[in-house]
Amino acid sequence: MSLLTVGTLAFDDIKTPFGHAEKVIGGACTYISWSASYFTNDINLVSIVGADFPEDELEALESRGVDLAGLDIKKDGKTFFWAGEYHDNMNKRDTLATDLNVLDDFDPVLPDHFKKSDYVMLGNLTPAIQAQVLDQFNNRPKLIALDTMNFWMDIAMEELKAVIARVDLLIINDEEARQLSGEYSLVKAAEVIHDLGPKSLIIKKGEHGALLFHEGEMFFAPALPLAEVYDPTGAGDTFAGGLMGYLAKTDDTSFENLKRAIIYGSTMASFCVEAFSLDKLKVLDQKMIKERAEKFMNITKFTL
Repeated sequence: MSLLTVGTLAFDDIKTPFGHAEKVIGGACTYISWSASYFTNDINLVSIVGADFPEDELEALESRGVDLAGLDIKKDGKTFFWAGEYHDNMNKRDTLATDLNVLDDFDPVLPDHFKKSDYVMLGNLTPAIQAQVLDQFNNRPKLIALDTMNFWMDIAMEELKAVIARVDLLIINDEEARQLSGEYSLVKAAEVIHDLGPKSLIIKKGEHGALLFHEGEMFFAPALPLAEVYDPTGAGDTFAGGLMGYLAKTDDTSFENLKRAIIYGSTMASFCVEAFSLDKLKVLDQKMIKERAEKFMNITKFTL
């Protein structure tokens, strides 16, 4: 099944206790697409870049089965840029710079064949842009997933709630779930968020795993304990890409398959944080992914 990914292609400047990666490739749509490409080669990308974005990076995406017909390349513009520095515990970061550049004029237009995409992953963007993408579908996709952040809750809560009402799956972290719902208990937060529209909710808890709430059922997936985390940038988007790629591959949105999809999303995210930028995601193979997924299974397997 086809997967539509919407979000940013970007340059990142990242500082962590393990080093400094200057002007490397980043962006939500980049991580989502690379991660999903290990499960499906039918990916439709919608984003915007400037003329400064490397041609070889676009060719690499195309080689992974990513259709770039929805990519707007502004010949006289510069690509979105973000710079950040992580604290010693890697759980907190400071944003040092955010240059919207061409993203400030992002007006996504879906090519006709993109409008037939079976699965949709709306990366973290303004709620208005996310809604604009959904408005272009003539028929509802099989599953629409959305990622967002506190910033949009602070400045555009009503717009955000309007677009959340149109999706099947919401993917946010625990802090965002509490802000969106007004509830501290994540179980109560899930109940409030379900009432907003999505029948499925994934609450990410960083190094402590992720919770799935789906039609009255709940599932917890741990994060894989790693000896070293070099760069958490893009881990959430990589998680979403693996999850949505697996769903598109299996074409099954049942609770049981959502559980498997979360494990594969967590598997991909565990690779992402082991190196800066896309360095680890670009060198994976199916054997590595299978072995890592089995580690997730083994650390949670028990009998009563």
